[in-house]
Amino acid sequence: MQVRAELCHVDTLRCIVRVEAWNGERCIASCLGEAANAEDAEERARRRLQEKLAGVDAKPQVAPEPKPEPTPPQTRVAESRSQPAPIKQPRAMAKPVAVDQPPAAETPQLIAPPSDPPSETPTDPEDWSEELTAIDLELKRIGWGRDQERVYLERAFGHASRHRLTRYADLVAYLRQLRQLQPQEQPDQAHIPIRRSDLITQGDQMLKQLGWKAEQARGFLQEHLQASSRQQLTDEQLLQFNMLLEEQSLKNS
Repeated sequence: MQVRAELCHVDTLRCIVRVEAWNGERCIASCLGEAANAEDAEERARRRLQEKLAGVDAKPQVAPEPKPEPTPPQTRVAESRSQPAPIKQPRAMAKPVAVDQPPAAETPQLIAPPSDPPSETPTDPEDWSEELTAIDLELKRIGWGRDQERVYLERAFGHASRHRLTRYADLVAYLRQLRQLQPQEQPDQAHIPIRRSDLITQGDQMLKQLGWKAEQARGFLQEHLQASSRQQLTDEQLLQFNMLLEEQSLKNS
C-alpha cells in the first residue's frame, strides 16, 4: 500500500492536507487534515487515514460472511428478491397518478433544482478588468514574468494562460493565492489554489463511501451549512462540507 499526501489549501490561518491510501492504481481511502502548518495538517490526516483503514479492516472480521455463501441460499434470496420487484414496480408507477392530484405541493420541488445552478451567476461580474489588473500587480510584486506565470497556471489549472480561465471563481482563487506568495518564489514549487472541481469530485467520493442518497446528503448540507445544493456554496464552504463528510465517515467506521 502506498500513501500519498497533497497540500490542498493554504492561507494565513490554516493549512489543509489530503492523504490518500493507494493499492496499485486504486485509491482505497482518503482523509483531510487541518492545522496551522502543513506538517501538523499532514500528521492529522495520516492519523485519520489510519483510523479509517483500521475500521475498514475490522468490519470483515466482525461480520463473518464466508459462512452464508453456499449457492442454494444465494439463489433463493435472489429469487425471493426478484419476485416482489415486479410487484413493487407497478405500485410505484401507480403512485404518481395519485400524486398528480396536489400539483401545488410538487411544483416548488420541481422548480427548486433548476434554480440551484444559476445561484452562482449573480455573483459573477461581467467585467473582470479589476481582477486582471490586480493579478498583474501581484505578479510584479512576486517578480514573475509571463514564463513563470505560464508554469504556475499549468500546474494550478491545466492552462498556460489566465485568459483560458472561464470561471470567475477560478480567477479569484488565482488572485487570492498570488497574494499569499512571497517575492521570488519559484512557480514550480509555490502553493497552488484549491480547485472547485477537485472539491466536488472529492465530495462525491466521500458521499459514495458513506452510501448516502441525494435526500440524506441534502439534509446534511441543510443542517450544517443552510444550503440545499453544493452549487450555492463558495469554495471555502465546499472545503468545509468535505471535512464534515470526512468526520462523519470516521464516526461511521
